Amino acid sequence: MKIKTLVYSLLIIGLVGLIGYRITKNSDSKGPKDKEKDKQPITVSGSVVHLQTFDNNLALSGSIEANEQVEIRSEVSGIVKNIYFQEGSNVTKGQVLFKVNDIELKAQLAQAKTKESLASENERRAKLLLQKEAISQEEYDVARADYQSAKAQSQLIQAQIEKTSVRAPFSGKIGLRSISPGTYVTPTLLVAKLVNVNQLKITFSIPEKYASQVKKNAIITFKVTGAEQQTYSATIYAIEPEVEIATRTLKVRALADNKDGKLLPGTFANVQLPLDIIKDAVVIPTEAIIPVQDGKKVFVANKGMAKEIMVETATRTDASILVLSGLKAGDTVLTSGVMSLKDEAPIIVKVK
Repeated sequence: MKIKTLVYSLLIIGLVGLIGYRITKNSDSKGPKDKEKDKQPITVSGSVVHLQTFDNNLALSGSIEANEQVEIRSEVSGIVKNIYFQEGSNVTKGQVLFKVNDIELKAQLAQAKTKESLASENERRAKLLLQKEAISQEEYDVARADYQSAKAQSQLIQAQIEKTSVRAPFSGKIGLRSISPGTYVTPTLLVAKLVNVNQLKITFSIPEKYASQVKKNAIITFKVTGAEQQTYSATIYAIEPEVEIATRTLKVRALADNKDGKLLPGTFANVQLPLDIIKDAVVIPTEAIIPVQDGKKVFVANKGMAKEIMVETATRTDASILVLSGLKAGDTVLTSGVMSLKDEAPIIVKVK
């Protein structure tokens, strides 16, 4: 048993020694080559920084909303008697959209009018008797209160009758209806939606650092999905008075004309917000920027070596990005192979 254990121990020791030998030998054989490879310069592309005038436009995503929109509902419950609108048609302000059966309410109104007439006559007689001192002031006040109560009851029923005729609160286009003649409607039932699409609201949010650059009556441009070739314009008319704490953004709203009806509420808009025109701006290709944990960095050429520099950036376009600090005119920014570069790595720069 002891001999067997001894044999196993020797085999394990020998195997471990062989593995260690091979690792050491491979490390020694590859080390000089790797070191030599590390010393070989990497060929990269670069772009020389030139000061230029930068038209600072901020690209944002927004949503298109109807200028006015409302859900059409009945204020009273009852059977729909008539429908006076066509689905998807334009309606005018005050137009009757549908009528709820009001026969019962009219009967109640007739009864209330009779009581009002009787109370009015009693009040008139009581007034004459009071002038002759045949009744007390208190008795007249009771008769007068009865008349006022009966009159108010008639007005209440009349108001309920008027509510049975549902009218358009503003001019616009009405959507699909969910009722038919004979449907029993309640205030909770959605009948249709009415929207005013002659003008549309464009709502978008901007980062808080640009909040001071946005002004009322400024003109923005935007495009919508499916119609990228056409550019629309809108005028900023409202700005939220405070920055949203959760997103650190400021909500802005603009108004656009839509008389031709090409724009639809609910669609997304690609907004271009003009800020200010910056002279002597540092603008570099977007591919030069490397996002890191503490911000953004770039590599510049410095005496045949790659030098890492932290930068502060602002507006970004499809091809370039505005740099606020970290670079100066004449710097050669590296634009290719930057993800594999290290600080002080030897390089050969091909300037574009």
